Amino acid sequence: MNSIDANIVIWLNALSGNVKLFDDLIRVVASDYLMPMVFSLAMFGLWFSGKNPAERVRYQLTMLVGISALSISNVVVWLFNITWDRPRPFVEHGDQLNLLFYPPTDPSFPANPVAVGFATATAAWTINRKFGWWMFAAAAVYGCSRLYAGVFYPSDIIGGAIVGVAVYGFTSYLRRFLEPLITGFVRLIRGLSAA
Repeated sequence: MNSIDANIVIWLNALSGNVKLFDDLIRVVASDYLMPMVFSLAMFGLWFSGKNPAERVRYQLTMLVGISALSISNVVVWLFNITWDRPRPFVEHGDQLNLLFYPPTDPSFPANPVAVGFATATAAWTINRKFGWWMFAAAAVYGCSRLYAGVFYPSDIIGGAIVGVAVYGFTSYLRRFLEPLITGFVRLIRGLSAA
């Protein structure tokens, strides 16, 4: 699997350096700023959407579960990272790659930004299927941009996606037990006119 991973990232990264405008676009998409802002704004927008008060409360509860999934995804990725220190592609194949991104120092598997993106997309998908598919596409583009930039292997992206979706499923299950606490929090926020 590792040689297939390496071959894909080397092949895809070899396309870089041909069209400067495309490389610059990839740098922006792969950055630590654009896509996390897109995911945050999407969750913010869903927090305040809904056609009636009951639907708005349902959306807000789902967004709280999504935020919890996002946070827990970071913990799960950290647990993977402390048990398996998989080197990044630019570390193992630096002589064959054109790094378009700063060199992260944490392990490669699973891709943390992708886990966060897919956790957010899954939350959005449970509220609005069409919007959720757009969010899944954005999370996939985010992962592919980092693959193209030489920062992740394909299996890191797939692993991050699985972590994000699975953790959202776990937090949705956990929500059943914490429902009174979560509902009370939403009431408090609504009382402060923030929902």
